[in-house]
Amino acid sequence: MKVLALRAVPVFGWLYIAVGVIAILTDRAPANRLLRAAFWIDVFLSVVVHAAQIPAALRASKGSDRSAVETAVMTQIFGLTWWKTQEAA
Repeated sequence: MKVLALRAVPVFGWLYIAVGVIAILTDRAPANRLLRAAFWIDVFLSVVVHAAQIPAALRASKGSDRSAVETAVMTQIFGLTWWKTQEAA
C-alpha cells in the first residue's frame, strides 16, 4: 500500500502538467503566480529530474528481468518511486 501511495505522487504531477498544458493551449492559464510557479516546478521535476535518474535506475536494474527500455520508461513516469521500490513491490 505504501508503494502505491508513493507512486501516486508522480502520477498526480503528470496530471497537473496535462491540465496545465490544456489550459495554456486554450488560453485559460491561471493568473495566480503560485499555480504557474507550481506548474513549472512540476515540469522541471517530472521531465528533467526523472530523466536524470535513468542512468542510476539502469544500474540498479542490472541482473533483473526488466529490460532497459522498460526501466527507462517507468523511471521517466514514476522517478525513483519506481526503481527504488522494485523489491518492496
